[in-house]
Amino acid sequence: MQQSETLLIEERMTPVKNPSVLVIGGAEDKVQGREILSAFFERSGGSQAHIAIIPCASREPEATAERYRRIFYDMGAAAIDVLDIRERSQGEDADWEKQIDHCTGVFMTGGDQLRLCGLVADTPLIEQIRRRAQLGDLTLAGTSAGAAAMGEYMIAGGGSGESPNRALVDMSTGLGIIPEVVVDQHFHNRNRMARLISAIAIQPDRIGIGIDEDTCALFTGDGCFSVLGKGAVTVIDSSQMTYTNQPIVSATDPVSVHNLKVHIMVHGDRYDLRHHRIAAPMG
Repeated sequence: MQQSETLLIEERMTPVKNPSVLVIGGAEDKVQGREILSAFFERSGGSQAHIAIIPCASREPEATAERYRRIFYDMGAAAIDVLDIRERSQGEDADWEKQIDHCTGVFMTGGDQLRLCGLVADTPLIEQIRRRAQLGDLTLAGTSAGAAAMGEYMIAGGGSGESPNRALVDMSTGLGIIPEVVVDQHFHNRNRMARLISAIAIQPDRIGIGIDEDTCALFTGDGCFSVLGKGAVTVIDSSQMTYTNQPIVSATDPVSVHNLKVHIMVHGDRYDLRHHRIAAPMG
């Protein structure tokens, strides 16, 4: 694209001004209705969208980026950039920050959340993305690993199919986009309920959110999120927890957790993070 064409596109773009963070459970529909990807595209500006794809969580970033680039190109995005970050120093490059200044949407792909955070956590680049997302200047989405990294603390790995226990989950520091949550993805598809409960027993001041495949928790600036997609979002709320033996048992012993509140939410349901309760549907 010629520089003059890029300038014309930037001149006709309008700010998003609608704080939106899409936390996607992975394996979102990329072929048929593309409901979740279409929601990201429209909230990024539709035909005026300037989208940046960050594929560095993937071991095959070029192929991963190209797949999403083709999808958003077919939808009609005005401009698409790929931030192919291979070294942490790239996240500290002022030129990359300037590139984000012109974007209306940022999409973080799946892969390995530890790899993603190792490359971009606490860099000026991610700080710029977080600031603009919170101001409503861009729409941010992350799928699978990109979703797992959204909290201040994240599930970096672990197992499934056991009773909750400390050894079932590996915790690490996330990107802090939505600090109050701990996200698990591919949730019911991979039997991760015990893993998320184990994580919340370790971090009881956070809200656990388990997101199924082809399902999205759409966070907005009013402190709520709504559910999009074909599966469910499971909320683990420990705000009224009365007891856990987590600090005193060995890593492989079952964890006891009393008075957890669990919500299973589907398309159209909303949850109020600030007041720890189901919210009225939009509209």
